[in-house]
Amino acid sequence: MEKKRFSFHVNGLPVEAEYDEKNIEQIFIPLLAELNRRFLQKGSRLIVYLAAPPGTGKTTLVQFLEHLSGSIRGMAGVQAIGLDGFHYSQDYLDSHEIKKDGKLVLMKDIKGSPETFDIEKVRKSVHALQRSDVKWPIYDRTLHDVVPDALLVTKDIILIEGNWILLDEDGWRELICDSDFSIFITAEERMLKERLIARKITGGLTARQAEDFYERSDGKNIRRALSSRLKPDLLLHLQENGEYTVEGDWNGEKL
Repeated sequence: MEKKRFSFHVNGLPVEAEYDEKNIEQIFIPLLAELNRRFLQKGSRLIVYLAAPPGTGKTTLVQFLEHLSGSIRGMAGVQAIGLDGFHYSQDYLDSHEIKKDGKLVLMKDIKGSPETFDIEKVRKSVHALQRSDVKWPIYDRTLHDVVPDALLVTKDIILIEGNWILLDEDGWRELICDSDFSIFITAEERMLKERLIARKITGGLTARQAEDFYERSDGKNIRRALSSRLKPDLLLHLQENGEYTVEGDWNGEKL
């Protein structure tokens, strides 16, 4: 199947991505058209959640959807943003402990888990998007830290991606009240493990260090994200070849 390649900057780093043309024509363009229809029907800003476990490429996907929306005639403005900027600062993670699995651990050692996010700030910022433009933080992977108020959210359709934005746990599940549409991406853990370990090795860790980090952090986060989630409006499955399939029905019809 023919694929199209795209280049983006994500969290301060250049990213090369490719998407199957069939997925673009049969899933992504119809999805954007449906979001545009809902925005016009609502008459005000549309808030869309895209949740997925680590390693699924969700950050790149929402950036691609923003890019793709520019090619659709009559499409409202789309802006892709993420939740990673709501991590506590690195200084905070380095100096604070939390009880996890019955013992105290430094928050930096479980970075990426829901407990390392400022959930109160998340809720306030997402809720504010319903009423006004909002300054939004980002996580800069060149700094390995958050950058407050890094961008201004101004568009009509906002795509918010994150591992935990559909988490069915106290503090997080309340976020669904500010969502107009939600998407979740599933994938096999084995594939995600291979992706994440390869990413860590590329980032400078040894194979052993990458494996240890996976067992300590990423693996637990993948299993938690997959097993404790709210039901989305659209469920996608990421296959090993990088293509997507729609799971079940969406509005009674296949995309």
